[in-house]
Amino acid sequence: MPSLPRIKRTRRRPRTAEVVLAPPAPRLVELEEAGLTWVHLTGPTAEEASALQSRFGWHPLDLEDVLSKRQRPKIDEYPEYMFGILHFPVYDKTVQRLNAGELDVFLGPGYLVTLPAVELLPVTRLFQRCSDDVELRHSLFGKGSGYLLYHVLDDLFDYCFPILDKIGHKLDTIEDEMFEGRSEEVVRDISNVKQEIISYRKIIKPERATLRVLERQTRRFLPEELDIYFDDIVDAAERIWDLLDNFKEVVEGLESTNESVISHRQNDILRILTVFSVVLLPLTLITGILGMNVDFPGFGTREAWWGVAGAMAAALVGLLGFFRYKKFF
Repeated sequence: MPSLPRIKRTRRRPRTAEVVLAPPAPRLVELEEAGLTWVHLTGPTAEEASALQSRFGWHPLDLEDVLSKRQRPKIDEYPEYMFGILHFPVYDKTVQRLNAGELDVFLGPGYLVTLPAVELLPVTRLFQRCSDDVELRHSLFGKGSGYLLYHVLDDLFDYCFPILDKIGHKLDTIEDEMFEGRSEEVVRDISNVKQEIISYRKIIKPERATLRVLERQTRRFLPEELDIYFDDIVDAAERIWDLLDNFKEVVEGLESTNESVISHRQNDILRILTVFSVVLLPLTLITGILGMNVDFPGFGTREAWWGVAGAMAAALVGLLGFFRYKKFF
């Protein structure tokens, strides 16, 4: 009897409960007070930056600068707004060195947009304080976008000085350790501090000219009685640069002094070794001559041995006394 084909029955799979994911919290955060809007967003994506461009009408080249990873500090002025790129020192714990944290700023008559590439704690904290404190928000927002930008930059530059204090403390510690007999270990510390100073200078040097341009361009966003405020930002940058110049001279002086200390200690070691070599040279000469297989007066006698030993002792004491007289050791 032919076998009939089997009917394949599909098993019904139990229905699993559908997991409803909560929509992600919006990253774009903004505050509004007295007709002024502050938008703050860390590390904007291309979609977020495009949305902001469409909202405020920015130039496409500015959008490219925001999305670009490497930009120099600069200020671009437009009839409707101003665009600026500034750099501030940020300590990267992964590589244990200072890096430049970029801050992109759009300043208009009724808005301020801050777009840091990495989190800048002073800006984040000021934004949070304005969000929590109504009186603070009213005092900062009530005098225009330029005044609000001044406070953002003022907090950022105030944050720079504790980093300089840490560098100064490291230099003081290195100086103490260097004269405590730890010159070889100090070499690495000097190299690390020197790298931090160089990185800091690379961040601040191109920004000095940019801040002077920023001081002129922000006047149209400030009341007349407040146009002097940005001069304080320029002064802060100049103080930072002066401190870095001072630290640069100090670390170079410490490096030179440490090399001199190490060289002096090596010279002491070489001087002691030279004294031992010169002292042992005549003794080696005497033993070499008398060690030849030839007869000499008193060869094979006890008196000759004592005579040779006495001559060697006299040469040793005489050379040591001579070097001690010359203060070689």
